[in-house]
Amino acid sequence: MTELYPPIDPYNEGKLPVSDLHTIHYEQSGNPDGKPVIFLHGGPGGGITPMYRQYFNPQKWRIIIFDQRGAGQSTPYAELRENTTWDLVSDIEKLREHLEIEQWVVFGGSWGSTLALAYSQTHPERCQGLILRGIFMLRQKELHWFYQEGASNIFPDAWQEYLKPIPVEERDNLISAYYKRLTSSDRNIRLEAARAWSIWEASTSKLIPSAKSIKRFGEAEFAEAFARIECHYFINKGFFATENQLLENAHKMSHIPGVIVQGRYDVVCPMISAWELHQKWQKAKFIVVGDAGHSISELGIRDALIEATDNW
Repeated sequence: MTELYPPIDPYNEGKLPVSDLHTIHYEQSGNPDGKPVIFLHGGPGGGITPMYRQYFNPQKWRIIIFDQRGAGQSTPYAELRENTTWDLVSDIEKLREHLEIEQWVVFGGSWGSTLALAYSQTHPERCQGLILRGIFMLRQKELHWFYQEGASNIFPDAWQEYLKPIPVEERDNLISAYYKRLTSSDRNIRLEAARAWSIWEASTSKLIPSAKSIKRFGEAEFAEAFARIECHYFINKGFFATENQLLENAHKMSHIPGVIVQGRYDVVCPMISAWELHQKWQKAKFIVVGDAGHSISELGIRDALIEATDNW
C-alpha cells in the first residue's frame, strides 16, 4: 500500500476578493519552486481539509488548495448568491493570475472533477494535465440515481433516514423539496435538512461505510454549507447550457494528458460517467479500482492517486 505523505503545514495562506460579495481562502504548501497543482475540492460546498496536501510529494509539488465560494474559510459562509460553476471557473483563473502561475496540473474528484472539466474546457491552455477521480458531470440521470431512485435500492436503511425531513406528498421531487428547506428562513428547518442530506452522502461514499465520516458530515457547521450549496447547484443543473455540455465539449481538452481514477463500486458517482468521458478523452489513462467506492480516502483510490502524482 502507498502511504499518504506526512502531514505538512502551508507556507503561505491568503484571502483573495473575487467579487464585491465573495472572498476565497487559499493556501500553498510543499515546494514553492515545485510543479504547480491546483486541488479542487468536492461538494460543491465541501471545503478543504489538511489531508488533501498529503496526496503530493512536498519536494516535487507546489500544492495550491482553496475553499470555493461559500465553503470552508471563504466568505460569506454558505452564500448562494453569485455562486455558479462559471463563477468558480473565473475564481480559479483569478487565483492563477494572483499567484503568477503560467500553467498548472488540475486535480479534482467528484464535484472537483466536474469543475476541473469545466475549467479545462474554458482554459485548456492553462492546463498541463488533469488528475480526476469519481467522475461527475451533473446530468439528470446522475442526479436522479443518487437523489431520487437508484442508490436508494442499495442503501435502503440510509435512504430511510434521508427521506425523514420530507413529507410523503413532496417525495416525487426530492431535490426540489430539499431546496425549499435548505433555503428556509428557519435555521432549525435548514439544519435538519442539511444533516439528512449530508449524512446520506457520507453513508454511501465508501465501499465499507465509515462512522467517522458520517459523524463529520452530520456536524452543523459542515452540513449547512455542503447541503445548501450542493442543492443550489443541482436544482440549477450545474448552470450548464445543455445537460451533456461537459461531454459535448470534451474535444476542447482531449489533447491534455490525464488520469481518471474510478472506484468500481462508486454508488455516488457510478462508473458509467467515467467510462463515457474516457471514450471522448482517449489521452487519459483510465484506472478502475476494483475494491473501492467513491471516497478519496479509500485505500485503492488513495494508492492510484498518489501513484499518479508521483509519476507525473
